[in-house]
Amino acid sequence: LLLMGAVVVILAVLSWFVGFYFVSTPVEAFLFVPLGGMVALVLSVGAFYGGDAMVLGVSRAREVSETEEPQLVNVVRELSLAANIPEPRVHVIEDRALNAFATGRDPEHASVAVTRGLLERLDREELQGVVGHELAHVANYDIRFSLLVGVLVGSIALIADILARMTIWGSLGRRRGGSRGGGGAALIMAIGLVVAVLAPLFARLVQMAVNRQREFLADATSVEMTRNPYGLERALAKLAVDPEPLEVANRATQHLYVVNPVKKLDHSARGLFSTHPAIEDRINRLRRMTGQPEIDEAGLRQLAGADPAG
Repeated sequence: LLLMGAVVVILAVLSWFVGFYFVSTPVEAFLFVPLGGMVALVLSVGAFYGGDAMVLGVSRAREVSETEEPQLVNVVRELSLAANIPEPRVHVIEDRALNAFATGRDPEHASVAVTRGLLERLDREELQGVVGHELAHVANYDIRFSLLVGVLVGSIALIADILARMTIWGSLGRRRGGSRGGGGAALIMAIGLVVAVLAPLFARLVQMAVNRQREFLADATSVEMTRNPYGLERALAKLAVDPEPLEVANRATQHLYVVNPVKKLDHSARGLFSTHPAIEDRINRLRRMTGQPEIDEAGLRQLAGADPAG
């Protein structure tokens, strides 16, 4: 709620600046604030009811049955029972990269998608850890958060782009009567341009900060479901060192995946714009649960190649 409130405030400010370019006075510009809210509302409703289908379509995820993928469907079923949520639809992405995501508006309308590489290169315990992580997003309603906030942040980017173009191409921002109000209006135009540049940046920072915390929570919830932190530890290590790019991923969907599939950040990077926490941090939090020593980059690579039984 706090995040969505911050996004709405940013959207309102942007809408006011857009309104200022069309009306005579700053007071009248407030009439455009509800209009920006209506744009966000329409996009949010569309995302709420159709966003999951769009994400699955863009990701080329194919729904599979128990006959086609018995182990995957069995793992999803047993962990859904552990999480006390309805069994989601199961999809496979025909890609050699290691990754997975969950989407939907609530546990009753959820889907889980995993890549072919994940199915072929992880053992059952590791697969349970990853699927548990994704079902945790379903149980914790992170899937709804990702759909709605993703659209709201996208709305900010859209309106900010319109505002920037209005400022640069002044002909689009003529006020009624042809006068811009002299130096005061010019100052507002300059401020508007700065806001147009910074608003999407700030909105993305707020979104990413919350998203990273939800990833930590999903890791912990996965361990609660499986009663086994070791499978998820090994799976995260393997995903960290996997060199295969996920061809179907893009910047609009990157935050949905268990690890970032677009920008192969060094797993120790902790930048403000990271969509996920550093993988080392995620693994070390899991290791602290069982009193194991923390690992560094060398230990992470060793863990990725460790014998599953070890």
